Amino acid sequence: MGRTIENKKEIVAELKQSLSESTLALVIDYQGLTVSEISDLRRRLRTSGSTCKVTKNTLMGIAIQDDEQWQAMSELLSGASAFLLVKEDISSAIKAYQDFQKASKKTQLRGGVMEGRLLKEADVKALGDLPSKEQLMAQIAGAINGLATKLAVGINEVPCSLARALQAVADKEKGEG
Repeated sequence: MGRTIENKKEIVAELKQSLSESTLALVIDYQGLTVSEISDLRRRLRTSGSTCKVTKNTLMGIAIQDDEQWQAMSELLSGASAFLLVKEDISSAIKAYQDFQKASKKTQLRGGVMEGRLLKEADVKALGDLPSKEQLMAQIAGAINGLATKLAVGINEVPCSLARALQAVADKEKGEG
């Protein structure tokens, strides 16, 4: 009996550690998923640096009870729960889950928690529609490159314009002289 209490303490400590590294937690009802489907979900999430924890609601409840950032999750703890813990790339993680959901048609998103706030399914979908970190960086790089190109073309135009202006003055003086 003492052994299971130790195991529960280890699980709670591990959950607290994972939550401390996360910016978003999604709670899904995973009833009906096979072990291979859960493995597939974990594999899909891995590329975004996210994890999927399948644990009892009571253990997650203990892990979040003293943590203001995650306490709102207690409203989502019912039934068969899996927790998607997202570190940084929120958009990619949500898209990975949505792709999995389309493929399996078995899970139900209950909601999520971010910065202490409870998120409904529509809020999570809106977060998923945001560009990923890589897309944002590419857009910024594209904008900078576009500006640099315009600047370079503009700078290159100056000598040409100056040369034309000088030629015009020289031609005019020739005509007057």
